Amino acid sequence: MDFGLSEDQRLLDETLRAFLADRVPIDVVRAERDRLLEAPETGIDRALWARLAELGMTGVLVPEEQDGSGLSLLDAALVAQALGHAVAPTPFLASGVMAPVALRTLATPEAEGELRALATGERIVGVAATELFAVREDAGLRLEGDRVHGKAMMALGGVGADALLLPIGRDRLALVAAEAPGLTQTRLATVDATRCTSELLCEGVPVLWLAREAGSSIERMLLAGRIALAADTFGACEAMIARSVAYAADRTQFGRPIGSFQAVKHMCAEMIADLEPVRSLVWYAAHCFDALPDEAPLMAHHALAHGAEVAREIASTATQVHGGVGWTDEQNLHFWFKRVATNRHLLGSPTSLREGAAALQDFGA
Repeated sequence: MDFGLSEDQRLLDETLRAFLADRVPIDVVRAERDRLLEAPETGIDRALWARLAELGMTGVLVPEEQDGSGLSLLDAALVAQALGHAVAPTPFLASGVMAPVALRTLATPEAEGELRALATGERIVGVAATELFAVREDAGLRLEGDRVHGKAMMALGGVGADALLLPIGRDRLALVAAEAPGLTQTRLATVDATRCTSELLCEGVPVLWLAREAGSSIERMLLAGRIALAADTFGACEAMIARSVAYAADRTQFGRPIGSFQAVKHMCAEMIADLEPVRSLVWYAAHCFDALPDEAPLMAHHALAHGAEVAREIASTATQVHGGVGWTDEQNLHFWFKRVATNRHLLGSPTSLREGAAALQDFGA
């Protein structure tokens, strides 16, 4: 039995990575970071998203009946992994993974129309899901008639999006226009300027449509998001290790490359040894999502929690390999450092995820 990627999956991975290396090098990411810092209200780079749509990446999880690719979550995880490796500023987590997974399980005419627009990249949908697993500052959304009231924190991919998908409780799912009256969206300043998160304030916002009894769709959306986020973190770790190895081979000290020193060799080897098991964990979680759905919740919790912990250690070690220059803005390592730091809290902290995994296994009942 082959436990690796299929030929088509390897081709998908190679094609996307080649595109990102050519069109979204770190200099482009830096320029985009600076643009977002100067004009945070502008949000998403539509030109880059359109190019990804041409490659079929925006519709990877959209069924073929709605003009998408109809691929598996493992394929989407490979896309997320490549985007994390390039620290690309895209709304893929929300608009490419979470929104399609939620919408495709609803099987309503409204959802099918949204899926077609998502597949072509013409429409971008943000997701406000934080209150499903953590509530702070009295946040939370409620429905009064056909209007939404309340506050949502850390909405993903919402700034510059066309619409927002709002879980209301655990059984209703509403779609609202990003420019709807009564909706105020404020971009949140996080350490990762390439990742768009925002706070939503809803004061009688009219819904475009509402799905009731959508609990399974909401749960699947959250699971898919956690697995894709773990893959993004894994890709960022791959990049930090690659940059550390390259730096150790190029930087000389006492007349020889620092990579020839045993201490530096051990640091690089330990990063690789720590990261490699995460690959299997993330890929298996993505496999379970489609093939073994009963195992998917537990695997999603473990993949994101363990990946976040490993990523923190790799980010620290990679910086140590670079020495003092690793802390400077010019070196660029901090782009990945900040990426994994932000990912660590987007869809649940490692502590809360492990608590969730324990509850799924009835530990400590």
